[in-house]
Amino acid sequence: MNDAVLLDNGMNLLVEHLGQVEAERFIYLVNCDRFDYTKWHGVLSEGKTIDEIAERAMKKRKKGQMTKGIPEGEGLR
Repeated sequence: MNDAVLLDNGMNLLVEHLGQVEAERFIYLVNCDRFDYTKWHGVLSEGKTIDEIAERAMKKRKKGQMTKGIPEGEGLR
């Protein structure tokens, strides 16, 4: 897959799951913050199993503490 196709597929997925405005906001935040997804994801999941991570996310979502899949207070900044 070439870069153009990868970018197109990625943007289509973001728009499908977040909507146009939130997808563009996500791209903006990633670019502005020099976001390191690997580091961020590692901090969130450090020492936890996938089941523990999923359970934590589901509890936060039920409590209304999720912002488009990112737990509040654990975002990009």
